[in-house]
Amino acid sequence: MTDLSCFKAYDIRGEIGVNIDEGVAYRVGRAVAQHLGATSVVIGFDARETSPAFAAAASQGVRDAGSDVVHIGMAGTEEMYWAVTEFGACAGIEVTASHNPIHYNGMKIVKSQSQPLEDLGDFQAIKALASSQAWCDVTDVGHELERSDAARQAYVGRVLSFVDLPALRPLKIVVNSGNGAAGQTFDAIANQLLALSAPLEFVRVHHTADATFPNGIPNPLLPKNHAATADVVKAEEADFGVAFDGDFDRCFFFDETGQFVPGEYVVGLLASIFLEKEAGAKIVHDPRVIWNTQDIVAQKGGIAVQSKTGHAFIKQTMRARRAVYGGEMSAHHYFRDFAYCDSGMIPWLLIAELVSRSGRSLGDWVKDRYAAFPSSGEINFTVSDAGKAIENVLSAYRADALSLDETDGVSLAFEDWRFNLRHSNTEPLVRLNVEGRGNADALAAHVGAIADLLGGTRA
Repeated sequence: MTDLSCFKAYDIRGEIGVNIDEGVAYRVGRAVAQHLGATSVVIGFDARETSPAFAAAASQGVRDAGSDVVHIGMAGTEEMYWAVTEFGACAGIEVTASHNPIHYNGMKIVKSQSQPLEDLGDFQAIKALASSQAWCDVTDVGHELERSDAARQAYVGRVLSFVDLPALRPLKIVVNSGNGAAGQTFDAIANQLLALSAPLEFVRVHHTADATFPNGIPNPLLPKNHAATADVVKAEEADFGVAFDGDFDRCFFFDETGQFVPGEYVVGLLASIFLEKEAGAKIVHDPRVIWNTQDIVAQKGGIAVQSKTGHAFIKQTMRARRAVYGGEMSAHHYFRDFAYCDSGMIPWLLIAELVSRSGRSLGDWVKDRYAAFPSSGEINFTVSDAGKAIENVLSAYRADALSLDETDGVSLAFEDWRFNLRHSNTEPLVRLNVEGRGNADALAAHVGAIADLLGGTRA
């Protein structure tokens, strides 16, 4: 495995035994520590069968580079993020393949203060070093430090600091961990809530970590996976439901009727919550679906800031602008007071506080937004030539557009509707998002017309 094709755009993901294995994990660990001149590196892992062994290999690589390893055991990516900040570590590595197929694994990496790696200056340099294995001579091997309990305790305290606990009212919440890493971390949060007399009742679904993923890979974004949470919300007459992906840095919501709440509306809702807490704050959003969020931020007196899609770009923009919150429609939610990192646990706590304070259901909060700003959601098309397919659409619409934006892909806006088109860097896919102002039927017609111009098939 000399080409290290497991290095993707932002992180490391590969097929086990094909382009990622324990040897690669060792090389990555050693390269991270050497490149960053690390004295300590936090390492955690998800619930996949190979993750403990991959974490052990990465740990050995870090130690062979002369750096200490701060072990946090099975943990979510966001627990690794917070441990890096909490313990003042030089870097962090989470062994995870999140929602990828069962025969995949990977690694997510941050540097000091939980900052994302710069692409050329860090990520590509680590790839080159892991490939060449030009290791520096090391006098002393680093130590292993077990900090699982301390890391989780600090993490739970930070997550709960986002919520006014006395404001919580009796709610029943369905929680689907997808047999991933979320279950035990959620229990730690729930136990602390119980100790603090928070009146929340939880119905747990697919809660126990299981490397065989008997209920399918935890990817709640897929419509075929919605029923696992939605049906329980309805059967239990719960106030809302939340489902996590494998390393729970994303969370997905279902209202009291079991209806899935698309991520673009959750971004607007969380923006509203933060602007109530901090008047005039800056809110960062991605460029795919923007009108609902921008409208809410304007109404609340905040400042909306657009960023290119992707965690590294969102985090960089938030740090530069000191934004209190950032969100992507893909269900990544970022928080200034969580080291500018994404969390899947903080959002459901904020929604629980909102529902408690207002006496309004989650469905009530978003139904008017659906009507005011209908959205197609992201639709993928498999095409033979992505560039040509996109140009076909632009040729048809460019002349009549009121604005063109190329922050991420290309967006054209008209008086009462807007679309964004992006092509995949790794697959023959074109990704389409269409949004409108108050006319869902017209939106559907626009989607159909663009689909015809793109050709190909819906993925």
